[in-house]
Amino acid sequence: MKRTAFFISDGTGITAEALGNSLLAQFDSIQFEKITLPYIDSVQKAREAVAQINKAGELDGARPLTFDTIVDSEIRGELSGADAFMVDIFGTFLSPLENELHSSSSYTVGKSHAISRDGGYEERIKAVNYALENDDGARTRYYDDADVILIGPSRSGKTPTCLYLALQYGIKAANYPLTEEDMEEQRIPSALQPHRQKLFGLTIDPNRLSAIRNERRPNSGYASLRQCMMEVSEAESMYRRERIPNLNTTDYSVEEISTRLLVQTGIERRAR
Repeated sequence: MKRTAFFISDGTGITAEALGNSLLAQFDSIQFEKITLPYIDSVQKAREAVAQINKAGELDGARPLTFDTIVDSEIRGELSGADAFMVDIFGTFLSPLENELHSSSSYTVGKSHAISRDGGYEERIKAVNYALENDDGARTRYYDDADVILIGPSRSGKTPTCLYLALQYGIKAANYPLTEEDMEEQRIPSALQPHRQKLFGLTIDPNRLSAIRNERRPNSGYASLRQCMMEVSEAESMYRRERIPNLNTTDYSVEEISTRLLVQTGIERRAR
């Protein structure tokens, strides 16, 4: 079964996508074609969106689903004319909140993604720059400033996790790839010794690691299953021996890896 889902916003559409995708993920037996319509900030654009929604419904033979975060009542009214199952995200939650808080919403477009005055935006940018400058063990002399240092075999998810932690939470995350030499010595690399309390290990299923590496270096020794099995086994052995907290990333998205890391380490989320 196929259904079309629209994420509609008068801003970037990030909030509509996040909440809509979270709900749709509960229906794994249905194939969804997902379409984002950002910056629907005029009645004319809303009319064009309605035409697109209705056309999708005709092609599917079923009503599309729409998830919107439109704050303007006139634009929302225009969208309500679409032949679709509509989820008004802001309308569903803002009215009860207004009643509870005894205050009216500002109904400001893009408010949730605005650059805040509390320095949160600047903190995230600094953390992203830190992650980029301390990627792949490049500049270990700055590890004193790290909140966490991810270690693990190459291509186990360290870099995207560092960048996500930085961008979402303002956390300074560095990463250090465990090399074959590190594995042979069976000890924490000397550059990491002074920072062992900041270490967090990533591991991954060897078959999955081999598939990822083959995309980068097809049919290489680096991507061979034998090499991947050895590196993963030695890394996990190091984690156990040195009592380094760790996580198997095989079945997790970068968002899930980051959240589980924060729970396991107790690192405080910042800069939201």
